[in-house]
Amino acid sequence: MCSHYQGIKRPETYREIFKAEPPSSQGKEDMWPCYQGSFIRRHPHADVGDEAVPAHEALIGQFGLVPHWAEDLKLGRHTFNARSETVATKPSFRDAWRQARHCIIPAMAIYEPDWRSGKAIATRISRADDQLRISANVTGHFGAS
Repeated sequence: MCSHYQGIKRPETYREIFKAEPPSSQGKEDMWPCYQGSFIRRHPHADVGDEAVPAHEALIGQFGLVPHWAEDLKLGRHTFNARSETVATKPSFRDAWRQARHCIIPAMAIYEPDWRSGKAIATRISRADDQLRISANVTGHFGAS
Protein backbone atom coordinates (compact mmCIF):
# COMPACT_ATOMS: atom_id res chain seq x y z
CA MET A 1 0.00 0.00 0.00
CA CYS A 2 1.10 3.55 -0.56
CA SER A 3 1.97 5.94 2.25
CA HIS A 4 -0.84 8.41 1.46
CA TYR A 5 -4.50 7.65 0.92
CA GLN A 6 -7.95 9.17 1.31
CA GLY A 7 -10.22 7.43 3.80
CA ILE A 8 -13.99 7.17 3.85
CA LYS A 9 -15.83 10.49 3.70
CA ARG A 10 -19.40 9.45 4.56
CA PRO A 11 -20.22 7.49 7.75
CA GLU A 12 -23.08 5.74 5.90
CA THR A 13 -20.50 3.95 3.76
CA TYR A 14 -19.60 1.66 6.67
CA ARG A 15 -23.19 0.39 6.81
CA GLU A 16 -23.74 0.29 3.04
CA ILE A 17 -20.53 -1.46 2.03
CA PHE A 18 -19.25 -3.30 5.12
CA LYS A 19 -22.50 -3.88 7.05
CA ALA A 20 -20.77 -2.38 10.10
CA GLU A 21 -21.55 0.57 12.33
CA PRO A 22 -19.26 3.57 11.75
CA PRO A 23 -16.53 4.04 14.35
CA SER A 24 -17.35 6.40 17.24
CA SER A 25 -14.90 8.96 15.84
CA GLN A 26 -14.00 9.35 12.19
CA GLY A 27 -10.25 9.75 12.40
CA LYS A 28 -8.56 11.59 9.58
CA GLU A 29 -9.70 11.45 5.98
CA ASP A 30 -6.31 12.40 4.48
CA MET A 31 -4.09 9.59 5.79
CA TRP A 32 -0.33 9.27 6.25
CA PRO A 33 1.64 6.79 8.41
CA CYS A 34 0.98 7.28 12.16
CA TYR A 35 -2.31 9.12 11.56
CA GLN A 36 -5.47 7.77 13.21
CA GLY A 37 -7.94 6.42 10.67
CA SER A 38 -10.58 3.76 10.23
CA PHE A 39 -10.19 0.08 9.50
CA ILE A 40 -12.55 -2.87 9.19
CA ARG A 41 -11.95 -6.20 10.90
CA ARG A 42 -13.86 -9.36 11.61
CA HIS A 43 -15.73 -8.95 14.89
CA PRO A 44 -13.91 -10.97 17.60
CA HIS A 45 -17.19 -12.68 18.59
CA ALA A 46 -18.56 -13.21 15.07
CA ASP A 47 -18.46 -17.00 15.45
CA VAL A 48 -20.51 -17.31 18.67
CA GLY A 49 -23.72 -17.94 16.74
CA ASP A 50 -25.55 -14.86 18.04
CA GLU A 51 -27.29 -12.91 15.28
CA ALA A 52 -26.95 -9.75 17.38
CA VAL A 53 -23.16 -9.86 16.92
CA PRO A 54 -22.17 -8.25 13.62
CA ALA A 55 -19.77 -10.05 11.30
CA HIS A 56 -17.50 -6.99 11.03
CA GLU A 57 -16.67 -3.90 13.00
CA ALA A 58 -15.22 -0.53 12.06
CA LEU A 59 -12.63 0.90 14.43
CA ILE A 60 -10.09 3.70 14.60
CA GLY A 61 -6.42 2.81 14.70
CA GLN A 62 -2.98 4.00 13.73
CA PHE A 63 -1.93 3.63 10.09
CA GLY A 64 1.21 1.50 10.28
CA LEU A 65 1.80 -1.68 12.22
CA VAL A 66 3.31 -1.17 15.68
CA PRO A 67 4.71 -4.46 17.01
CA HIS A 68 4.20 -5.31 20.68
CA TRP A 69 7.92 -4.88 21.35
CA ALA A 70 8.13 -1.34 19.92
CA GLU A 71 9.08 1.37 22.39
CA ASP A 72 7.70 4.19 20.26
CA LEU A 73 4.55 4.47 18.14
CA LYS A 74 6.59 6.33 15.52
CA LEU A 75 7.83 2.95 14.27
CA GLY A 76 4.54 2.95 12.34
CA ARG A 77 6.15 5.39 9.88
CA HIS A 78 8.29 2.49 8.66
CA THR A 79 5.88 -0.43 9.01
CA PHE A 80 2.90 0.51 6.84
CA ASN A 81 4.08 -1.77 4.03
CA ALA A 82 5.23 -5.39 4.07
CA ARG A 83 6.73 -7.54 1.33
CA SER A 84 5.11 -10.90 0.69
CA GLU A 85 8.56 -12.51 0.51
CA THR A 86 9.51 -11.51 4.07
CA VAL A 87 6.28 -10.79 5.98
CA ALA A 88 6.48 -14.14 7.80
CA THR A 89 10.09 -13.63 8.91
CA LYS A 90 10.66 -9.91 9.58
CA PRO A 91 10.35 -9.09 13.31
CA SER A 92 7.99 -6.17 12.65
CA PHE A 93 5.39 -8.33 10.90
CA ARG A 94 5.86 -12.01 11.72
CA ASP A 95 3.80 -12.22 14.95
CA ALA A 96 0.80 -10.41 13.43
CA TRP A 97 1.13 -12.52 10.28
CA ARG A 98 1.33 -15.78 12.23
CA GLN A 99 -1.78 -14.83 14.26
CA ALA A 100 -3.68 -13.90 11.06
CA ARG A 101 -4.34 -10.35 12.24
CA HIS A 102 -5.74 -8.94 9.03
CA CYS A 103 -7.95 -5.95 8.36
CA ILE A 104 -9.31 -3.85 5.52
CA ILE A 105 -8.16 -0.29 5.11
CA PRO A 106 -11.06 1.43 3.30
CA ALA A 107 -9.61 3.89 0.82
CA MET A 108 -11.51 6.14 -1.55
CA ALA A 109 -8.26 6.97 -3.36
CA ILE A 110 -4.52 6.46 -3.10
CA TYR A 111 -1.81 8.96 -3.96
CA GLU A 112 1.39 7.94 -5.74
CA PRO A 113 4.25 10.15 -6.89
CA ASP A 114 4.53 10.92 -10.61
CA TRP A 115 8.22 11.39 -11.39
CA ARG A 116 7.93 12.26 -15.11
CA SER A 117 8.83 15.91 -14.47
CA GLY A 118 11.83 14.94 -12.35
CA LYS A 119 9.96 15.90 -9.17
CA ALA A 120 7.54 13.86 -7.09
CA ILE A 121 4.08 15.19 -7.87
CA ALA A 122 1.28 13.54 -5.90
CA THR A 123 -1.16 11.88 -8.28
CA ARG A 124 -4.62 10.81 -7.10
CA ILE A 125 -5.71 7.33 -8.19
CA SER A 126 -9.35 6.37 -7.70
CA ARG A 127 -12.27 4.74 -9.47
CA ALA A 128 -13.72 6.77 -12.33
CA ASP A 129 -17.01 7.14 -10.40
CA ASP A 130 -15.12 8.10 -7.19
CA GLN A 131 -16.99 5.40 -5.23
CA LEU A 132 -15.81 2.71 -2.84
CA ARG A 133 -16.92 -0.70 -4.07
CA ILE A 134 -16.37 -3.85 -2.01
CA SER A 135 -18.56 -6.90 -1.80
CA ALA A 136 -18.82 -8.98 1.37
CA ASN A 137 -20.16 -12.47 1.76
CA VAL A 138 -21.58 -14.07 4.88
CA THR A 139 -18.33 -15.81 5.86
CA GLY A 140 -16.62 -12.48 6.38
CA HIS A 141 -14.19 -12.60 3.50
CA PHE A 142 -13.99 -9.57 1.29
CA GLY A 143 -13.26 -9.22 -2.38
CA ALA A 144 -13.07 -6.28 -4.73
CA SER A 145 -15.78 -6.00 -7.34
